[in-house]
Amino acid sequence: MLKILLIILAVIVVLVLGAVVFAATKPDTFHVERSAIINAPPEKIFPLINDFNQWQAWSPYEKKDPAMKRTFEGATSGQGAVYNWDGNKDVGAGRMEITEATPSSKLQIKLDFVRPFEGHNVATFTLSPAAQGTTVTWAMDGPSPLIAKVMGLFFNMDTMIGDDFAKGLENLKALAEK
Repeated sequence: MLKILLIILAVIVVLVLGAVVFAATKPDTFHVERSAIINAPPEKIFPLINDFNQWQAWSPYEKKDPAMKRTFEGATSGQGAVYNWDGNKDVGAGRMEITEATPSSKLQIKLDFVRPFEGHNVATFTLSPAAQGTTVTWAMDGPSPLIAKVMGLFFNMDTMIGDDFAKGLENLKALAEK
């Protein structure tokens, strides 16, 4: 019986080590991106992303926890605007700061997550002309430490975050096309 338990334990150790070694071969960074065509000019869309006070109207994360605590610092909009949040398990806690705001074309945000996991990423919104209005792309890039790589074997980050981005762009489209 002891021999069988030792064999089972050895197999488990080999599988876990194999998973960690395999995960370690994954890229050291991640990129998630979604785009939508919005039938509105960039001048109408940009203010909705450039001012964190407007995010309650379209951000999917705002809908996941309407009771979330929010504080704003710095500029009202554009570079230097800061948004802190502290919410339920679905949204966690963190801070966003607009680091670049090129009117009607690009917005870059430094994202610092505190909970449920610490993370430091960059989100970028780009707006470009399209035949039917404006193509808006929402992307996020960041480091992928070993623990994230291991978790990535079981959870698809692109799907999890990408689905939220797609929903947010859908909401932004509905708001901008009114």
